[in-house]
Amino acid sequence: MIPRQNRLRYLLAGGFQQLAWTEWGPEQGAPVVCVHGLTRNARDFDALAAALAAQGRRVLCPDLPGRGASDWLPDPMLYTPPSYVVALAHLLARLDGPVDWVGTSLGGLCGMMVAAGRNTPLRRLVLNDIGSRVPATAAERIAAYVGTRLVFPDVPALEAHLRKVHAPFGPLTDAEWRHLAEHSARRLPDGSITTHYDPDIAVPFRDAPTGPVDLAAIWSLVRLPTLVIRGAESDILDEETAADMATRTGVELVTLPGIGHAPALMDPAQIALVSGFLDAAR
Repeated sequence: MIPRQNRLRYLLAGGFQQLAWTEWGPEQGAPVVCVHGLTRNARDFDALAAALAAQGRRVLCPDLPGRGASDWLPDPMLYTPPSYVVALAHLLARLDGPVDWVGTSLGGLCGMMVAAGRNTPLRRLVLNDIGSRVPATAAERIAAYVGTRLVFPDVPALEAHLRKVHAPFGPLTDAEWRHLAEHSARRLPDGSITTHYDPDIAVPFRDAPTGPVDLAAIWSLVRLPTLVIRGAESDILDEETAADMATRTGVELVTLPGIGHAPALMDPAQIALVSGFLDAAR
C-alpha cells in the first residue's frame, strides 16, 4: 500500500505556513489522525496506518511544524503545543464527521488539548505514553537532549544513534530501525546526514520553568473514551499518574512490559491493541 502525500496552508502568528501529512486508506473511510512525538515524524506510524487502512479507515499522519516535510517556523518560540494545535485544527477542519486520535507523547498532549475543547470533533482518544503529569526529571531529560545539532556520515550511522536514544521504544526488528532511520534523515549540502527536524524546537524548553509539567487542568476537560498506553519503564508517564487517570469512567489503561518511552506501535500486538479500541466505537 502506497500512502498519499498532502499539504495545506495554515495561518499562525500573522504568516502562512505549510503542514504536510501522509495519508492512507479510502478517502470515504472513518478518519483517524495519528500524531507523533517531539523529535519524530509522520512516518513512525506507517505500520499502524497501513493496518488501519486495510480495515477501511482513512488515516492521516501529519508532520508537526518544524518536523519532516512541514515548514520550519520563523520564530522558535512558536514551537509550543498551542501552535501545533492551531496547525492540526486546520487539518481537522478538512475532515467530515467524528475523528479518532492516536497521539504519541507530544502528539497525545495535542490530542488532549483538542479533546478538551468545546464541541470537539474527536470521538475516541489513544494516549501513547503521555498523561496528566510529566515528572520534573523527565522534563529535564528532554530539555537536555532536544535541539542538539547532530551530523552523521550516512544513514547507518544515524540508525546506530537512534537505536541508542530510542531504545525505550522496545524491541524492533532491523527493518523497523532502518525504516525509522531512513525517514529521520535530512541530507545536508555536503552530503552528510542530520535529523529531520528544526533544532530550534528546543528553544522554548530553555525558557520554560523547571519542575514537573502539570496537565491536570487539560485532562480534567477530556470526556472521551480514552485508551492510555504506558511503557512499564517510562519516565514520562509514571505508574501513579497512569493509575490515577484510569480511575475515570471510560478510560482504559494498558501497561506494556519491557518498554519505556514510548511504545513504537509497530508490533502487531500493539497495533491490535489500538485497532481493537477504535473498533469498539463501530
